[in-house]
Amino acid sequence: MAHRELPVPPHFDPAKVGEVWKVDYQDRAAEAARWAKECHITPAAEDKYRVCLVAVDVQNTFCLPEFELFVGGRSGTGAVDDNRRLCEFIYRNLDVITQIAPTMDTHQAVQIFHSIFLVDDKGEQPAPYTLIPEQDIREGRWKVNPFLCPSAEFDKAFLERHLLHYAKKLKEGGKYDLTIWPYHGMLGGIGHALVPLFEEATFFHSIGRNCQPNFQIKGYNPLTEHYSALGPEVLEGPEGVRIAEKNTKFIRQLLEFDAIIIAGQAKSHCVAWTIEDLWESLRAIDVRLAEKVYLLEDCTSPVVRPGVLDYTDQADEAFRRFARLGMHIVRSTDPLDKWPDLRL
Repeated sequence: MAHRELPVPPHFDPAKVGEVWKVDYQDRAAEAARWAKECHITPAAEDKYRVCLVAVDVQNTFCLPEFELFVGGRSGTGAVDDNRRLCEFIYRNLDVITQIAPTMDTHQAVQIFHSIFLVDDKGEQPAPYTLIPEQDIREGRWKVNPFLCPSAEFDKAFLERHLLHYAKKLKEGGKYDLTIWPYHGMLGGIGHALVPLFEEATFFHSIGRNCQPNFQIKGYNPLTEHYSALGPEVLEGPEGVRIAEKNTKFIRQLLEFDAIIIAGQAKSHCVAWTIEDLWESLRAIDVRLAEKVYLLEDCTSPVVRPGVLDYTDQADEAFRRFARLGMHIVRSTDPLDKWPDLRL
C-alpha cells in the first residue's frame, strides 16, 4: 500500500528559515490538534512500525549565516537550505515519524577546542580554525593556558599531560586533529537554541502525535570534543582514568526503532561521527541492522570555510562508506514508499 504524503500545514513559512523568531506555542498547539484530527493522524504510541528522526545540532550557531559556526557547505547556503527541506519532510511525514530526537551541542568558554584553552610561548591564543596536531604539542608550540587551572578544577601538570594524550588519541583513532573552533553553542546563548523553523516543526509534531521529543545534550565536557551524539571523541585521560562516557541510554533507545533517519549539521563532523558510533553499536549485534538507517543527504552539509577548511570530500567519502555498510542514502523529497527496506 502506497504511503499517503501529507500536505504542509498553512502556518509553515519557509522564508523564515534563516531568521530568529519566537514560536507561538499556544497557537501552534491548537493548530496541531486540529491538523491531526483533519488528517486522521493517530498518536505515535499506536505506531506498529516505529521511526525515529535524529536531527543533529539543528541550532542557530550552525544553521544561520550570521551566527558563529554557520555550515554553508560549498554552496554557501547549505544549512539554510537543509533546514527548509528538513521541516517540509517532517510535516509531509508527520504521521510516520514516531519520535524526533534533536541533539544539541552545548558548550562553555573553557573547553579544549576553544582558543582560551591554549597559549604559545608568547602567551598568544590560537586563532579559530587552527589545527593542533600532536607534534605541535610535543614540541611545545602550544601549551595549556596556565591561568585556567583553578577554574578548570584541574592542576596545570594534569592538563598538560592530558593535552598531549588527547592529541595522540585522536591521531590513533583516525580522527581529525584537535581543531580550535570559534566560540559556539554557548549554553544560555541564542546560538545554542534550535533554529525556530525546526523548533516549530518539532513542537507541532509533538502535539500532533502526542509524543515527547527526545532531546540529547552533548559537548559539555571541557576535556574532549564531542562531535557524535552517541559519545565523545576521547573517553579516557592520560592515566587511564575515565573522563567521559558513551551515551548508552540513547543508543539503546535508537536500537528499539524499526527505522532511524539521520539529518542535521555538520555532515563532515557531528553527523558523520554520530553515524559511525551508531554503526559500531549496530554491528556489535548484527551487521544487517545497518539496513534500518537512512541518511537524508539533502538535509546535511559539510564544514567549509573558503580558503581555510573544506571537509566536503571527507564527508562525501564517509557517506559512501556508510552506504557500502548497508545504510541507505536518501533524499527528503523521495516518496517514503520508494525507500528501500522501509516497511510502513
